[in-house]
Amino acid sequence: MIELELDLQVATDQADHPLPPQFERWIQAALAQIEPPFARNRAELTIRLVDPDESQALNLQYRGRDYPTNVLSFPFELPPGINADDPIHDLLGDLVICTEVVRREALEQGKTLEAHWAHMVVHGVLHLLNYDHITDSDAAVMETLETTILSGLGFAPPYDDPLYLED
Repeated sequence: MIELELDLQVATDQADHPLPPQFERWIQAALAQIEPPFARNRAELTIRLVDPDESQALNLQYRGRDYPTNVLSFPFELPPGINADDPIHDLLGDLVICTEVVRREALEQGKTLEAHWAHMVVHGVLHLLNYDHITDSDAAVMETLETTILSGLGFAPPYDDPLYLED
């Protein structure tokens, strides 16, 4: 198991979000399934839970989309001149998750709130590890990996619902 340092920032009044051990379990599951295997012994990341206003502002600033979204991923970029073996390389990046959007999507998709939270965390972590879904082939790889990870955690495949909408 990878030594994980999670900085959980709660910037919302919504209290129905997962606890740190749940986030850590989902992150560990994602790190354990990637190919090639995660090469570090430790990883650090921040998860910031936000309200729609902050999500919308960040989504507009970084993606040009003027609406709140479920999860935004900000991978850590190694500054020029830093050796890749330096401990700073343990930083995966930041996830910003809008609690209200996750709750609404879980209801719309007929999923448990926990299942959708797990999916958003796994999805975001994979983005931090350079997985993407811009092309159909990249999406197929990422969605297959997400399904494998979530099934291993005891959740139904996330893309079986025809109502599933992804930004």
